Amino acid sequence: MTEDRRTRRALGYGAGWLAAAVLAVVVGVLAVSSLGASIRDRGPVVTEAIRTAQLEEEGRLEPAVEDDVVRQEISDDFGVFVVECRGVVAYGIDARTASGWRTVSFEPGPDDDVDAVFVRQAESIELEVFCNRGRPTIAEIERKTLPDDD
Repeated sequence: MTEDRRTRRALGYGAGWLAAAVLAVVVGVLAVSSLGASIRDRGPVVTEAIRTAQLEEEGRLEPAVEDDVVRQEISDDFGVFVVECRGVVAYGIDARTASGWRTVSFEPGPDDDVDAVFVRQAESIELEVFCNRGRPTIAEIERKTLPDDD
């Protein structure tokens, strides 16, 4: 085999390896982007882009006429936060506290997400809920405890 032929063969193997590596990275990124969000129950990444574009375009988020209404009560130590979804539009319907807790605030919507803050002495819980495929879904629960004053 001549030197020129060996060089071309080595370059061919290198180019094939490079193409396979690029393809593997692209497939991996696509898999993590689409499946990863669904596994975490956050819905497809595209949903966030659609909601953001709709907000920017219209200035105010409003449900489509054909959207189903889905209501869910999210309960924990603080009590109950009632959230309703109409498509991608979230509404905070009610915040009912458990004994010893009080509601500091809750967002009625309509918005792409709604939140509520509950407190009891030095403890607070903040919930953020958005509509994932038309169903209320907890985006974040933030629990805080103030340090004791010594």
